Amino acid sequence: MDALISQYIDPYYLRILMLIGINIILALGLNLITGVTGQLSMGHAGFMSIGAYTSAIFSMQMGSPFFLSLLAGAMVAAFFGFLIGIPTLRLEGDYLAMVTIGFAEIIRVFFLNFEPGGKAVGLSGIPQNTTFVLVWTLVIIVIILNAKLLNSRIGRAFYAIRENEIAAEASGINSTRLKVLAFTAGSFLAGLGGGLYAHYMYFIRPQDFAFMKSIELLNMVVLGGMGSIPGTVLGSVILTLLPEMLRVVAEYRLMFYGALLVILMIFRPNGLLGDVRVYDLKKKLQGKKVGLWQSSN
Repeated sequence: MDALISQYIDPYYLRILMLIGINIILALGLNLITGVTGQLSMGHAGFMSIGAYTSAIFSMQMGSPFFLSLLAGAMVAAFFGFLIGIPTLRLEGDYLAMVTIGFAEIIRVFFLNFEPGGKAVGLSGIPQNTTFVLVWTLVIIVIILNAKLLNSRIGRAFYAIRENEIAAEASGINSTRLKVLAFTAGSFLAGLGGGLYAHYMYFIRPQDFAFMKSIELLNMVVLGGMGSIPGTVLGSVILTLLPEMLRVVAEYRLMFYGALLVILMIFRPNGLLGDVRVYDLKKKLQGKKVGLWQSSN
């Protein structure tokens, strides 16, 4: 299947499509943490790097099968998300953001001095096992699972915590436990995306997971709409395509990129899709079908 796709799609466009898929998985993980539960995390790239290096080391130095390596990277990232979440998610706003930034920088400096990871030079020779079909199959699975989670009792509790944590706790919701759960699940997806990225790019280095990568992922969530799965997908597509489209004006690319974000935030402060949720779209579609059926009768 992938060989057939590569025959009909230019390698450049295929690479963009692959990166869009990986970014959607990463952004959906951050959306659970920041968009849905309202916990400002600015260190998502740190969990991505844990997944990338763990899966790459499992593949290269332990000879593990690709899917086992991916799962190992995601699980280790989720474990660190759980460890960080327990003591820090009692913090809010700027304080939580500072802690997550500090954690991501600690991870980056650790990999700069980590011998099995190639230190500052990076890790090369990673098997290129990430395929187009695999990435987009995982994207579909992650979107479906996200939608089911957010449409469940736990998902509605996540939204309640975001809107008013005190009122949520007064209603019997254990906000700390659920925030740790969201942080762990989001870290799992970050690790999964990092593993896919490592096995696609062939080469990774600590600089690939610096602070600006976390900001890029956060922009995808904010641009599309906080807490919205369709919005996060749209934001990921736009902010993956935009730098490529602006290569024709390479000298001013960052200026155009920043200006466009500012304009969008002025005219669409809630994001492009606001708070549109998958189950809201489903209800609207069902309502249209009922209306058509009634009018035909």
